Amino acid sequence: MGRTVAVIGGGYGGSAVAKALDAEADVVLIDPRDAFVNAAASLRALVRPDWAGNMFFPFGTLLTRGKVVRDRAVSVDPGGVTLASGGRVEADYLVLATGSGYAYPAKPDAESTVAALDELRRTHKELSGARRVLIVGAGPVGLELAGEIREVWPEKQVTVVDPVEQLLPGFQPELRQELHRQLVEADIRLRLGVGLAALPATEPGQAGAFTVTTTDGDEITADIWFRAHGVRVNTGYLADGRLTTRTPQGQVRVTESLNVHGHDHVYAIGDITDVAEAKMAAYAMQHAEVVAQNITARLRGEQPTAYYRPAPDPMILLPLGTQGGVGQFPTPDGPAVVPAATVAEYKGADLFTGRFAELFGTA
Repeated sequence: MGRTVAVIGGGYGGSAVAKALDAEADVVLIDPRDAFVNAAASLRALVRPDWAGNMFFPFGTLLTRGKVVRDRAVSVDPGGVTLASGGRVEADYLVLATGSGYAYPAKPDAESTVAALDELRRTHKELSGARRVLIVGAGPVGLELAGEIREVWPEKQVTVVDPVEQLLPGFQPELRQELHRQLVEADIRLRLGVGLAALPATEPGQAGAFTVTTTDGDEITADIWFRAHGVRVNTGYLADGRLTTRTPQGQVRVTESLNVHGHDHVYAIGDITDVAEAKMAAYAMQHAEVVAQNITARLRGEQPTAYYRPAPDPMILLPLGTQGGVGQFPTPDGPAVVPAATVAEYKGADLFTGRFAELFGTA
């Protein structure tokens, strides 16, 4: 076989696998954006526009030998990738790494860094003038957004609404207690177990006073709101079935070696896979290591031996601003809850900016 590896998607997993294979293969990384986006940093980028440039890493510094094609995949078959421009990339190995979409501002919509920064600055201006903020969704994204807003604007009233009865189900009770304690201390108002009878008339991220009614008949008045729920798997380019059939959730079925079922030269990593675990950047990057090892083995004429096994216990690092937050790591003795200082050290202080500066050679 030849040595061309087409990696579709330059997010956490795709960038990592492309970098890892750059010295071993002829890598072609396909992504419609002009830069890698460290989405973990986007909520801080919203509240601190002077810091927002830190979340973008131009693809130009990622690969030494390989090339980046700024385009979008519209179809994939066992022999290669058809692009939106009408072009085609023939490949001996394929890695599907297109990730997922999420409501802005957790993931920017724009494909150029300039446009994404403009959008963040515009929303920042809308948010800075609002006194009362409503966040719809009390998962990690909604709570992290609340924490970022609270740290920059201690005077704003922040309310988070979600029909779930409890925060972070499935995590250790002491982690959930500590999270509640920090939210109460930060005066972030939680309305759990209730939904909204109807969404606000204004668009998310646009200032304009409104009152909404909750499903238990309460009213909430605010000046701006954000949506913090609803993940979309980016696998539309597989809809034609030329490579594989997707699960009802739109995910790609993979083996333990992260091969797409039925193809020993095609792999999938990250949020698009049907691996039974939370969809997180850290896991996508672990998938990337397994796939890079397996493709490297094949290129050297060896049998691939790397397998991916999900951790038995869930992991989370949920910062609440630069200093607060909660975390849980899996350990051989079971899940371990870590203090806010550890969350800040690993994530909250710089939201992985340093790690990606190393990956992209800009450190």
